[in-house]
Amino acid sequence: MKNITVIGSGTMGNGIAHTFALHGYSVSLVDLNEQALTKAIDIIQRNLDRQISKSKLTENEKIATLNNITTFTDLKGAVAEADLVIEAATENEAVKSRLFNELDDLCADATILASNTSSISITQLASNTKRPDKVIGMHFMNPVPMMQLVEVIRGYRTSEAVTITIFTLAAKLQKTPVIVQDYPGFIANRILMPMINEAIYSLYEGVAGVMEIDTVMKLGMAHPMGPLQLADFIGLDVCLAILKVLHEGFGNSKYAPCPLLTNMVAAGHLGKKSTIGFYDYRQSDAKELIVASRFSNSRF
Repeated sequence: MKNITVIGSGTMGNGIAHTFALHGYSVSLVDLNEQALTKAIDIIQRNLDRQISKSKLTENEKIATLNNITTFTDLKGAVAEADLVIEAATENEAVKSRLFNELDDLCADATILASNTSSISITQLASNTKRPDKVIGMHFMNPVPMMQLVEVIRGYRTSEAVTITIFTLAAKLQKTPVIVQDYPGFIANRILMPMINEAIYSLYEGVAGVMEIDTVMKLGMAHPMGPLQLADFIGLDVCLAILKVLHEGFGNSKYAPCPLLTNMVAAGHLGKKSTIGFYDYRQSDAKELIVASRFSNSRF
């Protein structure tokens, strides 16, 4: 594999593009408009500079990485030479399904189609194509350049050859790939999201405050980040979407999203990306986390 197309230039998409380009692959990065792509390249450049400041990268490696990325707003042109297309669009099944249907028509027969989805069925996405054997999940963790894990999700009809190819490719990126089967939430989010949801329920029911809940999990369970802060970083809308997939997929009430989470998403308090979630991120230079004013007391 030499030519990789990444669809979506948001947090995950630009991180995936960064990682492949850093390892010498030719990357076509696609988004709907030039402004989003310009922002993505700027983020990649700043992240590369951060790696240089930590002596993990040289200036020449940074230049080579950026030269390996070409941006597109035209999907057809971006996938024309692709050996692998990785979809990193919004976590919405209808959007992804339409995209896979379109990719099936635009891509060469040998092209592998992968999704970076964190919970949506690979088998369902593959059903929108005439190549279900060549559709697979490639779930990177955020931030992609730093996190080692890649969940390789095998759909119901994904071939053994494609599974091995993607597993090997992830290893070439100096990641640790883990093969999992295609069931709601896979492994990472099937375990993580109920924990985050329970933390939100604990806040909702007044058991403890935001900082107290996160402190218990950091100091008591040796988690590097508390579940409420982690939810803010993931995006509360993404957490809600994944919980809905789990709840619908398993039909089990233990996956039902906490009403507080539902209300926060409806109010547009999505976490770090909206500057307000369980914490307040508007003071970007703050040295300590600031609990959002709504949650400044244990009861609210």
